[in-house]
Amino acid sequence: MSKDTLFIFESSWEVCNKVGGIYTVLSTRAKTLQDNKKDQLVFIGPDVWKATKNPLFREDKKLLSGWKSEAEKQGLSVRVGRWNIPGKPIAVLVDFSPYYEIKNEIYARMWEDYQVDSLHAYGDYDEASMFSYAAGLVVESIYNYMLRDKYDVIYQAHEWMTGLGALYIRKHVPQIATIFTTHATSIGRSIAGNNKPLYDYLTAYNGNQMAAELNMQSKHSIERQTAHFVDCFTTVSQVTARECEVLLERPADVILMNGFESDFVPKGAQFTAARRKARAKIFQVAEQLTGNKFSEDTLIVTTSGRYEFKNKGIDVFLSTLKLLNEREDLSRPILALVEVPAWCAGPREDLSARLQGEAAEGALANPVITHHLHNEPDDAVLNTLRYYQLTNRPDSRVQVVFVPCYLDGADGIFNMSYYDLLIGNDLCVYPSYYEPWGYTPLESVAFHIPCVTTNLSGFGMWVNEVLGHEGSLEDGVAVIKRTDYNFQEVAESICQQIVTFATLPDAEVRKIRKKAERIASKALWKNFIEYYYQAYDFALAHAAMRNKK
Repeated sequence: MSKDTLFIFESSWEVCNKVGGIYTVLSTRAKTLQDNKKDQLVFIGPDVWKATKNPLFREDKKLLSGWKSEAEKQGLSVRVGRWNIPGKPIAVLVDFSPYYEIKNEIYARMWEDYQVDSLHAYGDYDEASMFSYAAGLVVESIYNYMLRDKYDVIYQAHEWMTGLGALYIRKHVPQIATIFTTHATSIGRSIAGNNKPLYDYLTAYNGNQMAAELNMQSKHSIERQTAHFVDCFTTVSQVTARECEVLLERPADVILMNGFESDFVPKGAQFTAARRKARAKIFQVAEQLTGNKFSEDTLIVTTSGRYEFKNKGIDVFLSTLKLLNEREDLSRPILALVEVPAWCAGPREDLSARLQGEAAEGALANPVITHHLHNEPDDAVLNTLRYYQLTNRPDSRVQVVFVPCYLDGADGIFNMSYYDLLIGNDLCVYPSYYEPWGYTPLESVAFHIPCVTTNLSGFGMWVNEVLGHEGSLEDGVAVIKRTDYNFQEVAESICQQIVTFATLPDAEVRKIRKKAERIASKALWKNFIEYYYQAYDFALAHAAMRNKK
């Protein structure tokens, strides 16, 4: 493969659409690829914003203008521009709504060609599939207009939501080498989320059977068939590779670990100032919410990520806080933040008023949450906090603040981005049960914050490999052993780690923070991008063999 003649398409629901961890994968890696492949990299995403201004996308009517005119003649409705991230790669956003009226024909062809079962589809299956089909049409159109016989072309599809388009390309543009990346199998996530033991019984599970039991047939089918028919099948960690081999009955060809970019992290005096600002904001919000005062030596401990109560270990984190609150040997007060976006209904007016200077004393009603929820009586975090009596009484050793919104800089309470607040933490805890990679702990150490994760996360497994032993907080990352059944043991272990960490002198903490930073430096994209080039080579070689037949 010559890098000069390589042209790459990548398709994901999260292109210019910040809804999950895959956004971080793509947006942090884009600059590394763009530096090597200037504008020979095109991301394709769903045009879900349409007439609404999208801060992540800047339309450029001159970009690919010749092709765009041709695309319009073909009935494609697209917007072309730049993704507003480092590297500013080309992005094509496609309107997929016109294809709903022919979805049954599309599904019928997928069944005939690849035995993809769409009969049991529900929820977001149609939406994802119509986008995926439209993305396939976009790639086919660009290829025929400007790339045929000039470039080696790769189409990389991310997650089951883009599988249908990859299969379309496989049939209609066989010259294009296809890569499918699953960041987490839909059926594995569902098994774990439905409180079934995933790890001890993994080899006994049949993916198709479990999909039928858990009403996941269609998502599992498109994911499984795409994995089997693309030129190169990849996943993000050894943890998920084992899952794919059993549940999808297809071993991964290449492991594409998720990296990060250090340019997100302030340096020197800017780092110190950003950390001080973040801590001041966290203390301000917590004080106005709880009515309690927080000294500078308060230990700020945070968990964050997707709101998957069991899979992300939120349940373990809350149990850990209960144990900490019962300890009499805590040397410092603890302020714990639970930053997981829930069904948020907007900022609390009473808290907002206090933050804007309205004079008041004492705790607000329900002094554990910063925003309103649509489903407050049913919220798992709130109900668990009540059950554990973590209600922010003045005499509680542990104070808890639940932040149930996206920290996008305009949430109405903090009005700071996630990274701008992350830097103020002392310790982050991610006791995941199901975590194919684990961006949250990687982001934590990138910002020099030691963290706790588990050996069931891809990141935790990688850290153990890098260190050559099971990570501890002294290494910058503690990797706790989790199984299907040791919930209480994990909570007690994390509790003890936090108690010990709280006693460390400043000089020792600084050493640990440097070690956390060094681990993060090994996960920079410049170190991990080589695995992508391996996948490109594998896919191109497989496609060449396929086309000779």
